[in-house]
Amino acid sequence: MSTPRTILTVFGTRPEAIKLFPLIHALEDDPRFRSRTCVSGQHRGMLDQVLEIAGVVPHHDLDVMQPDQTLDALTARLLTGLGAVMDLEKPDVVVVQGDTATAMCGALAAYYRKIPVVHVEAGLRSGNIHHPWPEEVNRKVIGSFAALHFAPTETAAEALRRENIDPATIHVTGNTVIDALHWITARIAQEPSLAQGLAGLEQRFAGKRIIGMTSHRRENFGEGMRGIADAVKRLAARPDVAVIFPVHLNPNVRAVMNAELAGLDNVALIEPLDYPHFARLIAISTLMLTDSGGVQEEAPALGKPVLVMRETTERPEGVAAGTARLVGTDADRIVAETTRLLDDTDAYEAMARAHNPFGDGKSSQRIAELLADRGLAG
Repeated sequence: MSTPRTILTVFGTRPEAIKLFPLIHALEDDPRFRSRTCVSGQHRGMLDQVLEIAGVVPHHDLDVMQPDQTLDALTARLLTGLGAVMDLEKPDVVVVQGDTATAMCGALAAYYRKIPVVHVEAGLRSGNIHHPWPEEVNRKVIGSFAALHFAPTETAAEALRRENIDPATIHVTGNTVIDALHWITARIAQEPSLAQGLAGLEQRFAGKRIIGMTSHRRENFGEGMRGIADAVKRLAARPDVAVIFPVHLNPNVRAVMNAELAGLDNVALIEPLDYPHFARLIAISTLMLTDSGGVQEEAPALGKPVLVMRETTERPEGVAAGTARLVGTDADRIVAETTRLLDDTDAYEAMARAHNPFGDGKSSQRIAELLADRGLAG
C-alpha cells in the first residue's frame, strides 16, 4: 500500500470551520491520507465552538488575533506563522477554503514553498473588488495559482473558466456547508439539548413570525449598518413579528445595533450563537435577513427565504434559483421586501420552495475522492 499523503488543512474563522469539518472528517477516515490541521484563530471563541461540536482537535493553533489589528499586520502574522507550520509539517497538499485572510495567506505560504494548493469553494465572484471587501480579492489571489479548484456550483466553475483557469483543474462538487448542516441537524435530532438555549426566546415569541438576522460585513460599516438598524426597528413595530439577532462581536456592529435596537419588545439582541443554535435559529425563522455569504447557502436547505443586505453577491445562484434576493442596506427597500414576504403567501412560497442550488450533502466525499484520484505531488 502506498504511503498516505499528508494533507494540511488551514482555516481560522467560524464559517471556514463549519465548511471544512465534514471534509476533515472524510480525510481522517480515509487511509489514503494523513490529515493535519492548522487553525489561525482569526476568529477565536466562535471558531472554538465549532471545533468542539465537530470533534476537531487542531494540530497547530497560531492564535493570531490582537485588538484593533490592521489587515496588513494580520496578513504578515498569518503568512509567517502558517509558513512555519508548513516548514514543520512538509505537507504534500495544502487545503484552504473560501476567501478569508487565513485562506489567502495559507495559499500564498504554500505557493512560496511550491506545495500544491487546493481551493474549496472556488470560483465565487461578485465582480467588484470592493464588495465584499477584502474577500473578493482574497479568492481571486487563491484562484490565480491553486492546483485544484473545487467549485460549489456550475456558475462558480464557469467564472473560473472565464479567468482562463485550466478546465481540467476545475471540479463542481457542491458546497460542503450543506454537508455540515445535514450533520448538525442529525446531531440535534439525536441530542436536542445541543440547541435548547433558544427555548426561552421561542416561548417569548410564541405566535409571532420570527425573522432571523445576521450582519457583519465590513462594507456595511457606518451608513449601511444604520440603514439596517432602522429597517429592523420598523419591522419589529409589527405586532406579528419578532427579530432574533445574534450580534457580531465587532464594535462597528455592536455600537450601532445596541444604540438603535436595545430594549425593543420584539427584538432580541443576543450573543453570537454556536453552530447547533444557529442551525436552530434558521429552523424556527420564517425568513433570514443577512449580509452573510454562508446563510445564503444554509437557509434554502431548510426552506427559508433569504433577503441579502448587500448590493452584490458572489453567490448569484441563489438569486437565480429564487432562494435569495438582494435588498441592499436601504431601510425602505429592506422593509418593503420583508413585508412582501410576510404578507404575500405566494411570494413567500415561491422562495421557500425553490430548489437549493448549493449541494446535496455529499460534497466532502467527492472532494476526498478527487484528492485521492488526482495524485498531486509536493
